[in-house]
Amino acid sequence: MKNIKALVFDLYGTLYDVHSVVAMCEERYPGQGEAVSAMWRQKQIEYTWLRGLMGDYRNFEEVTADGLRYTAKHLGLSLDRNDEIALSEGYLRLNAYPEVSAALAQLSALPLAILSNGSSNSIQKVVDNSGLSAMFDQLISVDAVKTFKPHQSVYQLAVDRMGLAKEEILFVSCNPWDASGAKHFGYPVCWIKRNKPAFEELGQTPDMVAEDIQDLADQLSKAGILSGRETAGN
Repeated sequence: MKNIKALVFDLYGTLYDVHSVVAMCEERYPGQGEAVSAMWRQKQIEYTWLRGLMGDYRNFEEVTADGLRYTAKHLGLSLDRNDEIALSEGYLRLNAYPEVSAALAQLSALPLAILSNGSSNSIQKVVDNSGLSAMFDQLISVDAVKTFKPHQSVYQLAVDRMGLAKEEILFVSCNPWDASGAKHFGYPVCWIKRNKPAFEELGQTPDMVAEDIQDLADQLSKAGILSGRETAGN
């Protein structure tokens, strides 16, 4: 951890609240907004894994729409084309978690990047719509390799784009499966816990655990990592 020279963040669920869409879902499906959002997100993730295993890549917007259509069918809800478009576009306007902006400012002593299953278009729009685009040196999409995390080729993208050894990049994710994949690849990893009860049992252990991005920033600052060296006396 002493040699960290950059931070690479997952986007969905780590910096941005995927359940920002609950209000839209509730408006369209009264009383079922939370259920729709939860199943939609789960199918979205599952479809990235399945398409990766099948070698049948579709960009994140398509995967998101597919997950929504499945959710509507599974829950017996009507979904016309206009609703599908409107709800799916909610994923381009996700809210950053409340602590993120200030924490990123603190972390910006080091180069910051996003490495996401999102398409180049979706990542850019989410970051632009939240007003945080100036915080990042790189926005890295799986579009470049046409598969999804946790495939090792995806994690290699950040090494190539940042021009650093993987041991010099702290990978940050709230998704235990993603953090496990990154650790298996060889990154030092911080798991953003966000009230999740347990880490995955995949043979990996995160190097750091933080409650949120501000906690991460505070821990790195205390360790002297944001200045690139240990604090005096340590």
